[in-house]
Amino acid sequence: MDSPLALYRRYRPETFAQVIGQDHVTGPLRNALQHDRVNHAYLFSGPRGCGKTTSARILARSLNCAQAPVADPCGECDSCGELATGGSGSIDVIEIDAASHGGVDDARDLREKAFFAPVRDRYKIYIIDEAHMVTTAGFNALLKLVEEPPPHLRFIFATTEPEKVLPTIRSRTHHYPFRLIPPRMLADYLVELCECESVSIEPAAVPLVVRAGGGSARDTLSVLDQLMGGAGPEGVTHSLATALLGFTPDTLLDDAIDAFAAADGAAVFGVVDKVIESGHDPRHFTEDLLRRLRDLVIVSAVPDAPVTGLIDVSHDQGDRLVAQAARFGASDLSRAADLVASGLTEMRGATAPRLLLELICARVLLPGADHTTDGVLARLDRLEKRASIVGSPDAPTPPPPTAPATPPAARVEPPPARAAEPPAREERPEPLMAAEPEPAAPHASPSTTGAIPEPTPEPTPAAPPQQVAAPAAAAEPASGPAGGLTLIDVRRLWPDIVEATKLRRRVAWMHLTQNSQVLALDGQVLTLGFTNAGARDSFVGGGCDEILRQAAIDVVGADWKIDAIVDPSAQPAPAPAGTRAAPPQPPEPAAAVPVDQSPSEAPDWARDDQPPVAPSPEKPAPEPTPPGRAQDPEAIAAAREAILATRTPGAEPSGDDPRKLADAAAHPDDPDADTNGLAGAELLQRTLGAEVIEEIPHT
Repeated sequence: MDSPLALYRRYRPETFAQVIGQDHVTGPLRNALQHDRVNHAYLFSGPRGCGKTTSARILARSLNCAQAPVADPCGECDSCGELATGGSGSIDVIEIDAASHGGVDDARDLREKAFFAPVRDRYKIYIIDEAHMVTTAGFNALLKLVEEPPPHLRFIFATTEPEKVLPTIRSRTHHYPFRLIPPRMLADYLVELCECESVSIEPAAVPLVVRAGGGSARDTLSVLDQLMGGAGPEGVTHSLATALLGFTPDTLLDDAIDAFAAADGAAVFGVVDKVIESGHDPRHFTEDLLRRLRDLVIVSAVPDAPVTGLIDVSHDQGDRLVAQAARFGASDLSRAADLVASGLTEMRGATAPRLLLELICARVLLPGADHTTDGVLARLDRLEKRASIVGSPDAPTPPPPTAPATPPAARVEPPPARAAEPPAREERPEPLMAAEPEPAAPHASPSTTGAIPEPTPEPTPAAPPQQVAAPAAAAEPASGPAGGLTLIDVRRLWPDIVEATKLRRRVAWMHLTQNSQVLALDGQVLTLGFTNAGARDSFVGGGCDEILRQAAIDVVGADWKIDAIVDPSAQPAPAPAGTRAAPPQPPEPAAAVPVDQSPSEAPDWARDDQPPVAPSPEKPAPEPTPPGRAQDPEAIAAAREAILATRTPGAEPSGDDPRKLADAAAHPDDPDADTNGLAGAELLQRTLGAEVIEEIPHT
């Protein structure tokens, strides 16, 4: 009993309608045959196994069909039967293998026989396969015959390398280039053949067969024939195709991709060890890994690629690809694919492929060692992915919908329910009212001298709108973007902004580092809280808000409107590292409260620093002046010198003092480096917002 023909021979097309993936060739040929406009010589070129020789035989059958001219052979006449699959062949159709008959003598013999008329059919047809193997002398011997053949002679050249055909021969033919068959069309064709052969095939195995065939119909059918021969009762399975065709199992590829995504070097090199121990070729594994990275790059750019068919994978594998692509950044994936592709090129002819594979994995795992742009972008991708997974400490956290978190700076006054309790020292609301003096309380007598009463437990009067609205805004969650920045971003960049103000005006820098804190960012309005009204007035009156606005434009590119308010709970931000902060203001000036000053006119620091005293509704008892305060001129002089020391170390220098000249020379663009002829008291009032209580000459 004869063995069955190979699968690619049993299912060889017999008409142009049965040829798949070559419509750009079969359509024009059928039209030419239908209208009897056939040329005397044709050149079919293209990759192997794509239908060149098969199409040449179909063309010969159509030319010699008894019903010619016809687009497709009838299949009933003697010529069609002899040239059909399994037929005996026709004496008027001669096939020549140019690989063994391409010399000049073979060409001369063909030329002598070609002038004889066909025995039975309409044309004598020569099909010259592998035409690029014909020598130059052989082509030159055929040149005149191909250029001016007798009426009954037709030539069909088939080759995989048309550029090697003699140009003078190629110019006298009609050239039809064949192409590789699209994978999707080839996959459908394989499923149809399996149904005809009554062999089941798993959907996951079909892409492997198509991939092994490389777009060639003959090669693909040969692979399918091999799998059908080795299939068991369950048919062609994915595991069978993976084992016989030498592909890397998906489990190894999944493990490798997951290890790369987690930057787990131990897992990556463990996968390499499994590849070697299981007997897989490192080159094939690298090629499969590159193909998987290619699929991930496409899925990263087009998330629905597995569904739309942009990549030919099964449904469950498509879900895995989408999940794996989400763990990488676009730059990280592109860099990994480039490294694997370069390593695959280096593996050709390498004597130690495993070593090269391990080096490739090491390069992919260490973007920090890559100082190119791709390495930097890969590191940024990993940082962004890591921050999105574990949560960045700088990222704004959306507040709960029912009870939004309140920043510490927004706690200006206690809730009304606790108004009767003694307020805590750090949350005392009285300094907030010191920005605009209020009339004296009814129980405070104007004639009271030196008495500083403690606020009564009655509810605190409502603060002016401009001082309450901004802290209330600060209580809102800082999650809304303002020009691309949130309140947390502004606080993170605040040291750089403050340092930029120092280059313009050091007084502004001193205010920002000692007396203020960022409270809120609402749209383009940046709210700053100052510890007292004097510092706030000095900051605004001296034009420091404009200096801060320009510094913010230079550092972060945001044009903010600066809103300065009084907030006693504001904690000044620390000065940037590497800078010398201004000396802190000493507490001694707080003692310089004159005895003839009413409590409502006392400075904030004086009223906020006093111990609680129970007031009398009829006549407040005067509090004895602590020793060393207003009656001590030496203490007042020491306090004044300490205040002056906050401007420059030591006492205030005179106009021609070398220290002052050196300071002005070091900061020629700082308008505050010079006193501008102001006296000490006026300078303190302008720069620090201080209020000089009494001028006592030095003794």
